[in-house]
Amino acid sequence: MTRIIAGFAGSLSLQVPRSGTRPTSDRVREAIFSALEARDAIDGATVLDLYAGSGALGLEAVSRGAAEAVLVERAKPAADICRRNADAVRRRAHGAAARVSVVQRAVAAYLEGARGPFDLVFIDPPYDQPEAALTHDLALLAPLLAGDAVVVVERSSRSAEPEWPAGIAPDRRRDYGETALWWATAEVVVDDDVVDDDADQPARPSHPA
Repeated sequence: MTRIIAGFAGSLSLQVPRSGTRPTSDRVREAIFSALEARDAIDGATVLDLYAGSGALGLEAVSRGAAEAVLVERAKPAADICRRNADAVRRRAHGAAARVSVVQRAVAAYLEGARGPFDLVFIDPPYDQPEAALTHDLALLAPLLAGDAVVVVERSSRSAEPEWPAGIAPDRRRDYGETALWWATAEVVVDDDVVDDDADQPARPSHPA
């Protein structure tokens, strides 16, 4: 059974798709959110949950104080379950903010048209998804991140490290059985081709005393 662990919707049971997704275990989600709370990365955050499945990660963040979550899931059965789970979380809000939107679209297609910025991003693609597809997703995501954004990528512990694009800096890896979590943060990209215009200007003569 998948459930919301903590926050205003704590203990709420969530529906999960019958097939085609791999729900993140309660143990792994607890580890993720304990680390995020230690970073103060949840409260007021705009959250993006890619390959959302049941939406458990994004909805957990909302339950714990995130301002908004966008759940992106291509498969219609899973997207429908995301909507039902989001409705269940909203019913538990009792006046708390519970802004959740569900987008039924392929992740790359969504990112190509998204606006951002996002403070917290979960990426949990199928374990058999080619690394090239994840690399493409990360490249599209990088310009959509807020300056202090946190990115959490869930992969098989046997998978290679993601290829991080400019704008996303790897932080650490943590393993939980067959699951590996890759943590990363947004980084400022400095364009070496941009030259300070002032540096090319001739010095102005000083005024006589």
